[in-house]
Amino acid sequence: MTTSAGPKKAEAAKKAAGAKKTGSAKKTAAAKESSAAKKAAPAKKAAVKKAITKKAITKKPVIAPEGAAVSVKGASPVKSVTPKPPSAESRTALVRRARRINRELAEVYPYAHPELDFDNPFQLVVATVLSAQTTDLRVNQTTPALFAKYPTPEDLAAANPEEVEEILRPCGFFRAKTKSVMGLSKALVENHGGEVPGRLEDLVKLPGVGRKTAFVVLGNAFGRPGITVDTHFQRLVRRWQWTEQTDPDKIEAEIGALFPKSDWTDLSHHVIWHGRRICHARKPACGACPVAPLCPAYGEGETDPEKAKKLLKYEKGGFPGQRLNPPQAYLDAGGRPAPPLGAG
Repeated sequence: MTTSAGPKKAEAAKKAAGAKKTGSAKKTAAAKESSAAKKAAPAKKAAVKKAITKKAITKKPVIAPEGAAVSVKGASPVKSVTPKPPSAESRTALVRRARRINRELAEVYPYAHPELDFDNPFQLVVATVLSAQTTDLRVNQTTPALFAKYPTPEDLAAANPEEVEEILRPCGFFRAKTKSVMGLSKALVENHGGEVPGRLEDLVKLPGVGRKTAFVVLGNAFGRPGITVDTHFQRLVRRWQWTEQTDPDKIEAEIGALFPKSDWTDLSHHVIWHGRRICHARKPACGACPVAPLCPAYGEGETDPEKAKKLLKYEKGGFPGQRLNPPQAYLDAGGRPAPPLGAG
């Protein structure tokens, strides 16, 4: 009796062989995929590590935390910023940061002015020479008597040196200063007809007059732009990392290149006023500084807002200023004139 078992068995065997072949192919593919994954794993791990490292390097630090500075009368609200570290600043970024600091200070000190009392260029040049190694306040307390007795270059040039020394004694180094102011008075009479010249090259030839004094006179008596690089200016521009120079002439050149010439005189006032009132040499009041978020040196001084308030000087601390006869704008802003000599 014949059956159909033979063909059916053959067909089943054929299907089994096909399935076995397919399974083998899948295993081979899986093995290849696994091998490729193992090879790719180290590369992927390295890429992830590189990405994490890059992120850590490029993370921008906060120079001063939000709210680090307390409000100062007349200042705009402190803004929290996170600039690049100055060491990595581009030239463009440096210029922008420097000009922003100047704009902020202009809002804090809109009444900034030369802190020496003067009525004319002669009085200003003499007062500026006398201000070396002493305060403007001390000079302002001393010059009224000097100018009352010797109102013109001719008068001072012909004065008795001993009498001038006695008047200038409170300014310190009075003998050297007497020689300088009498010498520059004689030079004005002999070389300039008794008038203070309005050119830098002429001013620096006068006894006791250097570039700093010359720019004070040019900027404030003649309205000609100039940068006054005194000790306060030098300290602050280095703290702000606007320059690394220590020579005054090089500082003047580098800072001048960051600002338009028309800003130079007011910039000098803003920086010097800030150095005298808030950013002091020994203990800056960082916690009361309106430009703290822009300052790379934040933290060198007192950062606690309440403690920093106690470090503020002159009108920012509620005290008199340095001029006996300050501009009306200063008085309108709440400033108080300095006391006369001997008033305490």
